[in-house]
Amino acid sequence: MRSARIAGIINERFEERGMTERTKVRVLFVCMGNICRSPTAQGVFRKLVQEAGLAEVIEIDSAGTHAYHVGEPPDPRAQETARRRGIDLSDLRARRVTAADLEHYHYVLVMDQDNYHALSDLCPPGRGLERRVTLLMDHAPQARMREVPDPYYGASGGFEAVFDMVEEAAAGLLEDIRQRHL
Repeated sequence: MRSARIAGIINERFEERGMTERTKVRVLFVCMGNICRSPTAQGVFRKLVQEAGLAEVIEIDSAGTHAYHVGEPPDPRAQETARRRGIDLSDLRARRVTAADLEHYHYVLVMDQDNYHALSDLCPPGRGLERRVTLLMDHAPQARMREVPDPYYGASGGFEAVFDMVEEAAAGLLEDIRQRHL
């Protein structure tokens, strides 16, 4: 009942902005291999969006800049960290980001400068798509670190730290989307 009411309000706001109810705000999280940081961000943000009753109007995905793990589920350590915090990542599978993604998604959120440069290079020139590519941590301005470190080669504690950072930035991202689009 609550989500139907929220969806109705959102559809009214979309119409006020000249958008149709089929228009969604599209968000893509990107890291290197799409098995640690970006699926964690996808799972965290998906939960926030669902809890806010906005799943009908926000599309969420993740991808990697490299094809090392295409088709694989998230790293078991990422899944375990998420599971302990009430988030299920088991349905996610790694994929490689494409140039078409840069046109499809309104928000392309990268975990570090290497990802940023890889995607900036992928943007077709003269289209302004590089403006869509930003650091995820830009949505957590009070955070000390601007990049989400890759926990892949470290101990499981690195996944906890990544999760904490992603949670903070995801909350800021959702607030930004609400202010700009909903």
